[in-house]
Amino acid sequence: MNFADRGELDDFLQAHPEVQLLEVLMPDMNGLLRCKRIQRREFASLFEGGFTVPVTVPFLGIRGDMYAGQDQRVVGGDPDQLILPVAGTLAPIPWVDSPTAQVLTGFATVDGRYADTDPRAPLLRVLERYRASGLSPVVATELEFYLLEDGDGPRPTPRLGRIPGTNQRQHGIQYCMADDLIECDAFLEDVRRACELQAVPLTAIHSEFSPGQWEINTHHEHDALLAGDHAMLLKRIIKGVARRHGLGATFMAKPFADQGGSGLHIHASAYREDGSNIFAHDEATTPPTLTEPLRRAIGGLQATIDEAMAIFAPNPNSYRRFTPGAFAPAGRSWGYDHREVALRVPASTEDNRRVEHRIAGADANPYFVLAAVLAGIHYGLERGVAPDTPVQREVDLSRSEVSIPQRLDMALELLRAGTVLPQYLGEAFIAAFATQRQGESDLYHAQVPDLDYAWYLRAL
Repeated sequence: MNFADRGELDDFLQAHPEVQLLEVLMPDMNGLLRCKRIQRREFASLFEGGFTVPVTVPFLGIRGDMYAGQDQRVVGGDPDQLILPVAGTLAPIPWVDSPTAQVLTGFATVDGRYADTDPRAPLLRVLERYRASGLSPVVATELEFYLLEDGDGPRPTPRLGRIPGTNQRQHGIQYCMADDLIECDAFLEDVRRACELQAVPLTAIHSEFSPGQWEINTHHEHDALLAGDHAMLLKRIIKGVARRHGLGATFMAKPFADQGGSGLHIHASAYREDGSNIFAHDEATTPPTLTEPLRRAIGGLQATIDEAMAIFAPNPNSYRRFTPGAFAPAGRSWGYDHREVALRVPASTEDNRRVEHRIAGADANPYFVLAAVLAGIHYGLERGVAPDTPVQREVDLSRSEVSIPQRLDMALELLRAGTVLPQYLGEAFIAAFATQRQGESDLYHAQVPDLDYAWYLRAL
């Protein structure tokens, strides 16, 4: 499949003889990279198929809890699971002082395939459907995140720009400000270097509307699985480099109540075997003529939003992002070159015609989001699903009422009742993911936060 052999390790160590430690990165259902650090004498065992970890690792909750209800035929007794290094991901770590490298791994079968327990498995199932249809998806990701000041208080503070000649911080909208690039140049340059070292195809980066918030993009990729790997690695790079510069970084969907949330936007198109874009029209016009395949793809995405919502917004905090005027989609709308809709057709040349899916939060698992988005597109193409009426560019949606699911428990009910995603992502995955997220939601809502005391304790 896609796994590295001993020769790749030998070549790497010849080029980097100083490396003594290796961080073994293991993706889980949360979109986190669980990690263990091994000594040089253990490197060969990993690359020769002799390295195992508990099978429960990908099922752990955000804090490391294991929730009841998982299939005991899979997790019973917590047996060992083989992990193998992913080809092309062995690279130095530039943000630590120790001579350390990293490698992305996959949970694998003994015959060298991704196991069903690996978080990439649902995406692989969807890609098989595309191959059977003679199609190949092309995708790109846009990630938003906040840089945070170092501090010892109970609440985080976004990293704000300085007003020159004063000791004051700059508040308010500072979208695409050159001053932010100048002030954060050292951080941004180290991000660029890390991406170059770790083969993550970074493109644009700029400050976002909310103070302290940034957007960072990857190049479009013809291998959707690789695009998922890139998104996972990019989040790790941002957080690691930020720490190196005395900052924090978070991809939490809504870290600040009075600021915009952070999203994960997916740009997607599909290509025929002859290399032509199925969304492209024969004649370029302004505005463009939207082809029937493009309309069907959008129809499929609209039809699957409800049952995919728990994937796009997997945490209780995720739903705080969906409020009127918060720069996040409020419903299932679509339209041409309109940044407030959920499904946007960006202005582009015909050969680059695509749909931008804008619902998912930056806290979502990139593999699962890609799988759900591509499943919706394929379903629309195969079933000829018609979209509703597009939103015209002059229509203001900033104060629209939220019509998509607004709580995780509601979204999980819709996921379990779904009829499309189980066909694409697999019934076993849907059950395992819903169990894990429900367990965490139940534990989260069982806590008594300080807000309860502030609002109710004295009055009641």
